[in-house]
Amino acid sequence: MSNNPAQLVADAVDRCLTLAETWLAWDGRPIVTDGANLWTPAKAARRIQDHLVDHLAEVEALLAGATPLPDAWHGRTVTLDSDWSRFAELDLAEARSRWTRLGASYVHRYSAAGPEAWDLPRDPNWTLRLIAEHVAGITWYAEQVGVLRFGESASIR
Repeated sequence: MSNNPAQLVADAVDRCLTLAETWLAWDGRPIVTDGANLWTPAKAARRIQDHLVDHLAEVEALLAGATPLPDAWHGRTVTLDSDWSRFAELDLAEARSRWTRLGASYVHRYSAAGPEAWDLPRDPNWTLRLIAEHVAGITWYAEQVGVLRFGESASIR
């Protein structure tokens, strides 16, 4: 369905992957945005994945009539030791497989739920449409790292 709101998520995944293709050029130095947020390609990848998984689980719970599990992610407020790992060719290949499958899962799940479910009130939670629009914001994480080029430093933005 061309009007499936989850297509926004799949399109956001494509945008994130386009940016991630440049992250092989990361020089190991942190990228600081807004004067307070520290980013690495692995941290951005983690946040993209966490966000996709978290809200897909929320959608599944809502469609099953269950209460979604509370969000317990630490999010962007922390930088894990694993966030400092380099982002290599296999990391990009894994991201392509994982993110593309997750984006497609949104599209398929929303399609199976049908248009009548997309705007159904689910108080105190958002509608499925609002969840998809929110999740499409995963591009923000990728944009914090941005486009990297070999030989350039991206330490402060």
